[in-house]
Amino acid sequence: MSNNALGTARADVWLLKEIEWRAIPNAPNEKIKVIMQTLNGPCSFIALCNILILRGDIVILPPERREVAYEFLSALVAEYLLRASPGVDIAAALTILPLTQNGLDLNPLFTGLSLFRPHGDGGALKLFEHANIKLVHGWLVDPTSHEYSVLSTTQDYDNSTDLIVAADSITKGQLVETWTVSDDVGESSNGHVQSGNRHDEMQKLSAEEREKVRNAVVVQHFLETTQSQLTYHGLFQLSSELRPGELVALFRNSHLSVLHKPAFGDGGLYTLVTDHVFAHESSIVWEKLDDIEGGSQFVDADLKPSVPVGGDYAGATAETVVRAIENEQNAHQNNAEDEAFARQLQAEEDARAQQLYQQQQQQNRDRRAQVETSVEHTRQQPQQIEYDPRQERRYSDEHQRNSGFTQRANAYHTPEKRKKKGDCNIM
Repeated sequence: MSNNALGTARADVWLLKEIEWRAIPNAPNEKIKVIMQTLNGPCSFIALCNILILRGDIVILPPERREVAYEFLSALVAEYLLRASPGVDIAAALTILPLTQNGLDLNPLFTGLSLFRPHGDGGALKLFEHANIKLVHGWLVDPTSHEYSVLSTTQDYDNSTDLIVAADSITKGQLVETWTVSDDVGESSNGHVQSGNRHDEMQKLSAEEREKVRNAVVVQHFLETTQSQLTYHGLFQLSSELRPGELVALFRNSHLSVLHKPAFGDGGLYTLVTDHVFAHESSIVWEKLDDIEGGSQFVDADLKPSVPVGGDYAGATAETVVRAIENEQNAHQNNAEDEAFARQLQAEEDARAQQLYQQQQQQNRDRRAQVETSVEHTRQQPQQIEYDPRQERRYSDEHQRNSGFTQRANAYHTPEKRKKKGDCNIM
């Protein structure tokens, strides 16, 4: 099975992590298992299930279970909804339940932390309503800001983006790319006075069009400066309105997470850590929510600052740790792929070397066979020697000379001719 097929087959199976959880102040911590989210896991469904688990409304059995599938969880949730809402039509909620695997369409209003515009038959909102789970967000505009008058009119995210699109069409595609909040008053965003080109362009529009463009510029500025989908005004409202011990589903960064205000500790806000990279980090349970840009800190079940077991990220923010761990995992995967590729190249090189060696051996065998064939052929051919009287005379003369040399050599080796002291050694 390929990696893609394996990933698809396990897309609806999630790891379980055992954490310590204190539902009542001064009570001992109890061990429960929460659901961890993979990279593209259904955050809305997982957040809903984790809140039901923390409240004790559903229980995952047996206790030694290490992972859980969507079919198992959806049956528990459906059973709970029927039990919690007797005599109530929950058809819309049950219909939306399978769609949570691909996310929910939520449209927050910028004027209230629990205000969302229903989409379609409102099944997504009814699902949380029947589960008795409050759905909140902190993407709120400050009533004292100059943006409030505009955003209180557009109200929600969808209407605000529709206004930007309409104004961009009026300005022939120039609004999104170049216009800023100060363009309609003749001053650039860096405080310098402009040449008045924007003012001239505005004068060419009707009064209604000019008003629409001005409002769109304000809305665009708000969206660009609150890309984390959380404002300090919204953070203050969440902290003020949540009751101690309450568990809610927080919409932020197009993601749903479990938000908790413990009945003990400093009275702060904490989100449940469900990122899969922390599945084996038992000391990391919550992430403190006290900053709109993600510079928060991890804490354990007792709300004490905590870092991963290795301690490599001491003092780092939660966002930094998540990014670092994901980078390490990606680097490990890349190294494994590089090693596999290197082994493949080495295997190919070894195969080529083996093939070349075999070719050389075959060539040597062929050359030896040719030489042996040539020698055998030579042996089988009789040599023809012609008689030459002159050759016979040369042989006789050489024989006589050799005989004289032999006699002189024998005479030299007589005792009288042996080497005396002082003679040179001829090597």
